[in-house]
Amino acid sequence: MSWIKKMQDKWELKSLWQVILVLVVFSLTGFTVLFIKEPILKLITGGAEREWWMTALYILLILPIYNVILLCYGFIFGQFNFFWKYEQKMLRRFRFKKNDREE
Repeated sequence: MSWIKKMQDKWELKSLWQVILVLVVFSLTGFTVLFIKEPILKLITGGAEREWWMTALYILLILPIYNVILLCYGFIFGQFNFFWKYEQKMLRRFRFKKNDREE
């Protein structure tokens, strides 16, 4: 079984073409984030020397920006439903689990 076929099964996609489109969307999103990194860091630092907290702030800012870009590219390439489900799954992972016991 090829790695593309394994991804198709894991992601529950209908065709190998859909797998390729999903990979293209992930690639374009990563490239776009890389492309906008410097302008965002310049905006945060004001052109000054970067300190660790500025990089941490960038990471916090880029996470929601990445998700929005991912959905936009997903829409453009006709894979919005896949990426919407992907986003929802990721958000569920970040949510805090409630304690079943009442205290």
